[in-house]
Amino acid sequence: MNILAIALKELKSDFRDRRTVLFLMAFPIVLMLILGLALTNAFSDNLSLGEIKVLMKDTSSGQLSQAFSAFAAEMGKSGVKFEALQPGTDGREEVEQNRYVDYVEIKDSGISLYGSSRNVIESNIVQGMLASFTDKYNAAAAVAQIEPAKTMLVFADSSGDYIKETAINADRMPGSFDYYAVVITVMVGLWGAMSAGRLIRSEIVRGTAVRFVAAPVRKSDIFIGKVLGSIVLNLLCVIIVMVFSKYVFKAYWGEHTGVVLAVLFSLVMISVSFGLAVGYVLKGAASTGVINLIVQLCSFFGGAYFPIGEDAGQGMMGFLVQLSPIRWANRALTEIIYGNELSAAWHVIGKNLGFAALFLLASAIFMHRREGL
Repeated sequence: MNILAIALKELKSDFRDRRTVLFLMAFPIVLMLILGLALTNAFSDNLSLGEIKVLMKDTSSGQLSQAFSAFAAEMGKSGVKFEALQPGTDGREEVEQNRYVDYVEIKDSGISLYGSSRNVIESNIVQGMLASFTDKYNAAAAVAQIEPAKTMLVFADSSGDYIKETAINADRMPGSFDYYAVVITVMVGLWGAMSAGRLIRSEIVRGTAVRFVAAPVRKSDIFIGKVLGSIVLNLLCVIIVMVFSKYVFKAYWGEHTGVVLAVLFSLVMISVSFGLAVGYVLKGAASTGVINLIVQLCSFFGGAYFPIGEDAGQGMMGFLVQLSPIRWANRALTEIIYGNELSAAWHVIGKNLGFAALFLLASAIFMHRREGL
């Protein structure tokens, strides 16, 4: 009963702080509205690539040269134009100068592709088509060794299957409001670290810490009650933002609400436990500054303000992106909502709860060693 009474007291105390509650609920909704409207075109699925120009140098002979010539002619009907390399021209230099999307060298020993870093989408399309052609040619070569008369059957009716598209719920692609509803709701869950960092310090500042210690209540009950109250408060804020985005902004949250809430709950757990641990390790304003900095960095690298693709880069940038709990939750929720991949939730939930347990254990040890709270 003491635990519930302390948790209820924590909830009442937090709800009396109207500015904090308003910040936790109103600010993310306004931010969602601004970003959702401003970046609508960035999430449009109406993409026109136009003609894709590819430079090629064919030094192959025999069947490979004939097959590739037929392949290039067929791809020209789909808007992918292969042009022969002129004597004295450097193919790689042409790609670097952005005159062509890719440069392809066809030899009897194989096919080499030099792609453009400026036209990633177009280059990936060409790479996929060449991979499909290579598979067909290898299959034809294998058939030729057994039954040469049936070699051309491998290439029969291949005009439309060099590009194979597989979409996840193609009728439902995330728009700007869909994306920011998820990622900003996740960010609100991480904000729980800021309030949790003040859980114990606020009692010391108000002078109520002495009363807690003097009261016939175990320190473990105080600890659990305050953590429970903070978790409930932050989870309520997350749910309110989620429900508001769903019914007011018409954001899509999929058909697995229970699993989505489980992921968000695990995020609230790690944020509260992290804030509490930092509040014990660092005292005063230092803890608040460190928590705010880490939360903002996690939000930035987690894609809370702008989308970060799967190819987020290597080195330090890629490392920081993978460290963000917002990134973990955002990727898992995207797979759950648009791909119905419920298994994506368990890895993130396990990771969040595992770190939360470590942070809570560290906080409990610090509290036990102190005379007061």
